[in-house]
Amino acid sequence: MSASDISRAAQIKLMIFDVDGILTDGSLHFGPDGEMMKTFNVLDGQGIKLLQQSGIATAIISARKSPIVSKRAADLDIAHLRQGIHDKKAAFLELLAELHIAPAECGFIGDDVIDLPVLSRVGFAASVPNAHPEVKARVHYVTQASGGRGAAREVCDFILKAQGKYEQALAPFLA
Repeated sequence: MSASDISRAAQIKLMIFDVDGILTDGSLHFGPDGEMMKTFNVLDGQGIKLLQQSGIATAIISARKSPIVSKRAADLDIAHLRQGIHDKKAAFLELLAELHIAPAECGFIGDDVIDLPVLSRVGFAASVPNAHPEVKARVHYVTQASGGRGAAREVCDFILKAQGKYEQALAPFLA
């Protein structure tokens, strides 16, 4: 991580997450009735909650639409959920207008080429080690952890540390 990465993360007011390959490992599981199932990581969820408790808004923009993602977003109090979005840039620009936030104040973590239109516009762009090579080449930060295995938490912690909010976020757990 460079001083530039830290400076970029220090500006974040909104962190946006892709789902498949970021909040999950990218695998799609189908039940006998065709119902899609996904596995989420609790560390990632706690990281998202810590961001929110530290005054950083959170959002999801996902190309797929799934009731399980709606449920996970509700569990995590993610108010800004955009699913079934194939034009992620348009959804991103709508979020900016809705929340009155500049692109430089946004972070996004994604893993595939569909995410590039957003990754190229945010102040802090992140990805995972198992992302498409074109994505990894164009982001500011690549996590150590893989998607669905703590990558989102790693980014959340990085942002909190860059903003000097990490110790305060952990304080309730250390009392």
